[in-house]
Amino acid sequence: MSRERETEMTTTSTREMRTMPESPAAEKRAAGFRGHVASLASKVPGPLVGLVVIFVALSFLSPYFLTPRNLLNILTQISAIGIMSVGALLVIIIGGIDLSVGAVLALSMMSMGWLYSYAEWPFEAALPAGLVVGALIGLLNGVLATYGKLQPFIATLATMSAAAGLAVFVTGGNPVTGFPEWFLALTTMSIAGLPIQGVILVLIFGIAAFWLRFRPTGRSLYAIGGNEEVARLSGIPIRRIKLAVYTIAGLLAAVAGLLVTSRLDSAQPTAGGSDLLNVIAVVVIGGASLAGGSGSLLGTFVGLLIIGVLNNGMSLLNVSPNLQPVVLGAVIVAAVMTDRRASRAQSGH
Repeated sequence: MSRERETEMTTTSTREMRTMPESPAAEKRAAGFRGHVASLASKVPGPLVGLVVIFVALSFLSPYFLTPRNLLNILTQISAIGIMSVGALLVIIIGGIDLSVGAVLALSMMSMGWLYSYAEWPFEAALPAGLVVGALIGLLNGVLATYGKLQPFIATLATMSAAAGLAVFVTGGNPVTGFPEWFLALTTMSIAGLPIQGVILVLIFGIAAFWLRFRPTGRSLYAIGGNEEVARLSGIPIRRIKLAVYTIAGLLAAVAGLLVTSRLDSAQPTAGGSDLLNVIAVVVIGGASLAGGSGSLLGTFVGLLIIGVLNNGMSLLNVSPNLQPVVLGAVIVAAVMTDRRASRAQSGH
């Protein structure tokens, strides 16, 4: 056989071997690997990917973003919003909505300020009284939504209007200043290098996450939001749990108000006016469904970091304050659309 013929046969044989289909076992292993990779990718929360992208982008766009001082500043800025977001998430999980959080923040701080400065109560009594005011408004929201049979949107819209008006009325629209030094130190002190309001924020998230995950009453929130009638037939005390959730939301708004007062050394009657959008944005970006029955504290915390990093980054980049809400609105729309696509992909539609 000629050398040319041998070379041709060898080339043909090699080409046939390359084009031969893989064995069923090899195909199965390859399909399994691809499926494993896809499964891991699907478990990475979309908001977390968005946070990483925003974080990296701002690191290149601003030389001041990654400095330790600025990162601690972000933690300080998001503390009040984050604390209110925990209460808002609990309400949304049970299928409700709380529009009054910003107004409750203002009224609780003004009530504390009025009792201390005008009624001359000892501050040690005025401070818990401010917390009680927030809890009572939250309880009123729960009563209106459960026993009054009002839609949560309408009930909390009414209390929002009333609380905002009362916050201005109690002192005639005047701010209150001159609080005790130990109270102001709450937001100037640090623990292990972290601002104390950031530590309080993490503690509240941790306690709420433990309750939702490991306590029967916490897990029942998802049952109520998923199908209230089924939850009722299962013996879950729906009214009592709803009252508790709305009361907790009001109390947390009051806690946020006290931290804001401590940081500013001033109780402002118009405080919290722009906080509602941020609170709802945090919860929605974090993956909670406004229809109820879903949501997590981890997702909410990621949403909180996204809002905090975005607001801080836009300030560093000198973005107009008039355009910042536009960016926030676009982020909310993108988050909701991404969540819907992920839900459809998981359901196979």
